[in-house]
Amino acid sequence: MRVLVTGASGHLGSAVVPELLSAGHEVVGLARSEASATVLKALGAQVRLGDLDDLDGLREAASAADGVIHLAFKHDAMYAGDYAAAIAADLAALRTFAEALAGTGKPFVGTSGTGTSALVPGRVGTEDDVIPPGPGLQARVEAENLAAGLAGRGVRSSVVRLPPTVHSELDRHGFVPALVATARAAGVSGRLGDGANRWPAVHTLDAARLYRLALEQAPAGSRLHAVADEGVPFRLIAEAIGRRLGVPAAEIPADRAQAHFGFLAGVVTLDNPASSTRTRELLGWRPEHPGLLADLDLGHYFTAGA
Repeated sequence: MRVLVTGASGHLGSAVVPELLSAGHEVVGLARSEASATVLKALGAQVRLGDLDDLDGLREAASAADGVIHLAFKHDAMYAGDYAAAIAADLAALRTFAEALAGTGKPFVGTSGTGTSALVPGRVGTEDDVIPPGPGLQARVEAENLAAGLAGRGVRSSVVRLPPTVHSELDRHGFVPALVATARAAGVSGRLGDGANRWPAVHTLDAARLYRLALEQAPAGSRLHAVADEGVPFRLIAEAIGRRLGVPAAEIPADRAQAHFGFLAGVVTLDNPASSTRTRELLGWRPEHPGLLADLDLGHYFTAGA
């Protein structure tokens, strides 16, 4: 299968592309720069220069492909505080893919987050849960619904919901590296409250395999959970980071949350346990790589330059 992959040179893309190639697929990776193109060529992929704003290019590339995996998102805009612009660009790209793929029966695999299944605080989210679009991070629910809804337009669409922590040696800009950098700079690995809130997690390589299985097998309209650890208490994450850095793990007063955690202040209290039971049954997916706490103990997040 000839597969177009957006975000192909990023954290997850750098695992998805080899996963697809090793399974015998042909990969065309979308690259925003020559540097990204060089990375993709080294992996063995073909390159299409462009970005999410090049809608004509996306339409052409999707039309020429046998399937699409959409990983790209304007994280730079999100981290700069313009989340609305990032969402708008994602929706525009999704609508463009819809135009190119409608009526073809080709597979399309989109990306969302397990937060879209957080219907009731404290309850384990499942693949069947969907919350209405709303402000803040839940604005991405609209994109998830659009992608899953392509099933009604003759596309074998599916959506992979990623947990807040996708971890591995390939992770350089996610929440875990940010928490490590914060703890290193502050001299304390912090939490808010008792840290009993839970973060689901998955190893990058396990997530990559799920994307391939979704491309190959997922029924139209599927929502899938790339979840290995159902919910790791944040206190244990903070303690593991503190232990590796040799700094104490402690509660940060609420009035110092923003000063200590910065942009992470809004997510460190996230309680989002999520199940992947339905996904495992549907696609035969089984996580094989270390869980989050075991991966932290391997030490790669704490080496020079990490």
